[in-house]
Amino acid sequence: MQTEEVDVLICGSGSAGLCAAIWLARFGINYKVLERRDGPLEVGQADGVQCRTVEVFESLSISEPLLKESYHVMELAFWSSDGNSGVQRRRAAPDTEAGLSHQPHVILNQARINGIMIDEVKRLRGDNTDGIEYGCQVDDVHVLQSAKNETKSAESDLVEVMASKGGVPHLYRAKYVLGCDGAHSTVRRSLGFKMVGDSTDAVWGVMDVFPRTNFPDIRKKSVIQSDAGNLVLIPREGDCMVRFYIELPGTEASEVSLEYLHERARLIFRPYTMDIAKTAWWSAYAIGQRLADHFHKDYRVFLTGDACHTHSPKAGQGMNVSLQDGYNIGWKLGLVLTGRAPPQILETYVSERQQTATELIEFDRYFTKLFSTAYRQEHGITADQFGEQFLKAGRYTAGLATKYEVSSIVCGAASDTALASGVTVGMRFPTAKVVRLCDARPMQLLRALPADGRWHLVVFGGNMLANQGASKLEAVRFENPHTTWTMD
Repeated sequence: MQTEEVDVLICGSGSAGLCAAIWLARFGINYKVLERRDGPLEVGQADGVQCRTVEVFESLSISEPLLKESYHVMELAFWSSDGNSGVQRRRAAPDTEAGLSHQPHVILNQARINGIMIDEVKRLRGDNTDGIEYGCQVDDVHVLQSAKNETKSAESDLVEVMASKGGVPHLYRAKYVLGCDGAHSTVRRSLGFKMVGDSTDAVWGVMDVFPRTNFPDIRKKSVIQSDAGNLVLIPREGDCMVRFYIELPGTEASEVSLEYLHERARLIFRPYTMDIAKTAWWSAYAIGQRLADHFHKDYRVFLTGDACHTHSPKAGQGMNVSLQDGYNIGWKLGLVLTGRAPPQILETYVSERQQTATELIEFDRYFTKLFSTAYRQEHGITADQFGEQFLKAGRYTAGLATKYEVSSIVCGAASDTALASGVTVGMRFPTAKVVRLCDARPMQLLRALPADGRWHLVVFGGNMLANQGASKLEAVRFENPHTTWTMD
């Protein structure tokens, strides 16, 4: 049996695992990723990249290829039927609330998004390797000693992971393990954790297609409510392919065929023609919302992404929330393993991301009901009211409604404006257009705060030409003599 020891073992090379790997590579941590597939993801199911995720990519300095290659969602169109005349456009609105983010909502296949992150991992490692062991199936995970025993060094705790590659058993020992291995997580099952929740009777079909049509908004994100059913249209990158999410009431997912999806689409788009030249991918699923009963084992094994929360795909949250799980645990592990933060900081991953996942499940239940024809008829929700509710949910679906509670790294403030106007303690730091004093270069403030493992101190000093503002800044400088100042 082959044996290997690493600081961090990542089980699964999805969005969460790769984002965590970027942080670990950035900190120079010894890690390995185990992936059961034989190679990188070739065709991904997820595609929506919310504004907040684009901001995260920008902080990691990898947003340029994402923005260059993706479809930018600028406007949202609402269509509904009116008697026998078929669907008509009722309204159009900006996809994202004005001023919400300097980054757009974009669409790009998950396989390419993973590729961008893998490229960054290779650059950071400097040896053109990504640290991923393909074709390696995780079989069992076991924490050797409880991290709750405070009488011994935390570094003595190890996690053993049994895996197999090509029929050959492998034993991995790690200080920390990340379960990023999806909804059917072996890591979760081996720890005895369960997914708690339910499935609804709502069945939806999804397909990526190359259409021939005279529908005028085929290259615009659209929500269509017709007498023949509901459909969400998502244009894909490349200007040719689109994705259809189609409500299929009264059906079983196992009974859905591609021909049936094609026919439903044709009926929903009437009076416009909709011929499908080619289907690149399709599936059918019953909507369910589930949450893991535990997100960690002794703060040595942590679950991320679909391994601890599953939901419907229509709100475009799955890949985004998973990736942000990996981002959260990645920088914290990097600080702990390099001695820059105590292990207790890892507790905030659980409190923050479990709260986020719980809120996501509740939002998804509401959002799923809103899309249901039966629910809208029962509650008398008109097409106009549906559009209003959809737009109101925009701040959440953009990923900008997350607020963490008070913890060891989130200080309780007397009010949300205790720091500065527009800055809410516990939420993401908002960017703004600023002019850098040293070279008069206009730039987004976020560009001056890269995700590189350093803490950044932002001082709201007011008018530096006034005596009071200058004295405030000098007082901070005096209190922090080792601070490196960048005047922005």
